[in-house]
Amino acid sequence: MRKLLFFFTLLLVFISCKKEKEELQKKSQPGVVWQPYDETADLTSTKELVQERMHLKLINSKVLDKNDIWQPLESELEYFSEEDYNRLKVFIIEKNIPSIQQSIKDGKLTYEELTKFYIYRIRKYESDNTLSLNSVISLNPKVVVQARELDKMDKKTIDIHTVFGMPILLKDNIGFADMATTAGAIALQNNKTANAFITKKLLEKNVLVLGKANLSEWAYFLCTGCPVGYSAIGGQTLNPYGRMVFETGGSSSGSGVAVAANFCVAAVGTETSGSILSPSSQNSVVGLKPTIGLVSRSGIVPISSTLDTPGPMTRSVIDTAILLNAMTGKDLQDSASVLTNVDFMSPIKDVSLEKKRFGVIKAFLEDSVYMNAINKIRLAGGEIIEIEPEQTPLPDFLSILNVDMKNDLPQYVNSYASAAVRIKTIEDVIAFNLQDSVIRIPYGQGIFEGIVKDSTTVGGLEKIKENLKNVARNYFNTHIDAHNLDAVLSINNYHAGYAAVAKYPALTVPMGYDTNGEPKGLTFIAKPFLEDKLLQLGLGYELVSQERKMPVKYD
Repeated sequence: MRKLLFFFTLLLVFISCKKEKEELQKKSQPGVVWQPYDETADLTSTKELVQERMHLKLINSKVLDKNDIWQPLESELEYFSEEDYNRLKVFIIEKNIPSIQQSIKDGKLTYEELTKFYIYRIRKYESDNTLSLNSVISLNPKVVVQARELDKMDKKTIDIHTVFGMPILLKDNIGFADMATTAGAIALQNNKTANAFITKKLLEKNVLVLGKANLSEWAYFLCTGCPVGYSAIGGQTLNPYGRMVFETGGSSSGSGVAVAANFCVAAVGTETSGSILSPSSQNSVVGLKPTIGLVSRSGIVPISSTLDTPGPMTRSVIDTAILLNAMTGKDLQDSASVLTNVDFMSPIKDVSLEKKRFGVIKAFLEDSVYMNAINKIRLAGGEIIEIEPEQTPLPDFLSILNVDMKNDLPQYVNSYASAAVRIKTIEDVIAFNLQDSVIRIPYGQGIFEGIVKDSTTVGGLEKIKENLKNVARNYFNTHIDAHNLDAVLSINNYHAGYAAVAKYPALTVPMGYDTNGEPKGLTFIAKPFLEDKLLQLGLGYELVSQERKMPVKYD
């Protein structure tokens, strides 16, 4: 009788637990699935836009089922409900790293909850065809387990100004051992690589790699006149401030969009010429293009070993400084890499724009958003010096990218790519894509074809590099030196090409919005290895302007 009673008690407990689990599963939206839909009406609407580059041929990837992005983590969300999501919003949405860390130290939030929040939010929006942004290519299947491990540590000892436990997205050209590194290209779809040097640095600081961000395929060095933010793997990244209306900027499109939409704490992008500055500006986030060599490039799918650099993309300048601190370090595999002992948090603790000298480009003062930003700096005590730099051409700029890509891609494949990657050269990629041009290259591969045709010699390339560096440095230095400027102020990525070949750092900070609601960034440019000064100036401007606003449908 006792055995029978014991059996029935166990059965009741089992049934009760099962019902409780089922109720929790219902609350957590079990079986949330993305359904493909007829994109015709949406695509037709883009044909009416003035910007031809926004005339889209597809929205969602033809090779990636979006359900596969979050499917490996579905079991982790079984006990995470809509109520949990809404309860945690106040501690996470639009909060900077120190604020989130403080909430965790105070016991209001855990690293596991923070991670689940972002996974839940990504699934919530990306499964909705009226709101999806295609900013995330993949999620790390181990990330919740890793967050749980960090929660076992004593949180009282954790510095709130660190990336410890922060879920961060990596642009999908940056190597991460637990996931494929595709650069958005089908040719690299199964490219399981080791960690890039910067990934190792971040993991040493206990960053949680949440997943990979979509990008313009091959870092927007594949097709001519094609939409920014498109990749065969990830589909078309869309701007949350004007979905299928505004460009996302490229090539770090997914990084910018995901940060803007609060799909992660922060992201890492890469830039050759404008690829961090452009999507940061277009999505009202902060983006830093560092001096070449400050942050390692090894283990990253390249365009140009001359001009490539990774950099942080965040919602605030303080987060940019924190993330930059975690990414720097001397890399013996990168010939440009330098050792720095700068603590990028240090110079921005006592911030003031007073008596700082800014070179303001006179022609841009006709832009009301730029003019408003300059007035705020002036009211904060900044000294404004109007300059009229001569628009000097940058001859043969494209040849640097062509010749470097021709040489650097085979080196990457030989040194970092997995054995599953069959392509070895640009010619191999072209041939591979032609096997199914509709799926693999719907916008063509005109830039890759141009790479093959470029006959610039190694000696000729060195002359081009030196000439362009001198031209671009003279463009800035003529005014920086004559007026003792702390920085030149530009808009978005308007001077990204000059900053690229000069190898000067640039920081863009949300500046406001056009009358149609399209974001713009105020971009600070200075001489090499003055990132600490740029962060100080950027934070000073951020504090007096407070221009960043959340995209309204993603609040």
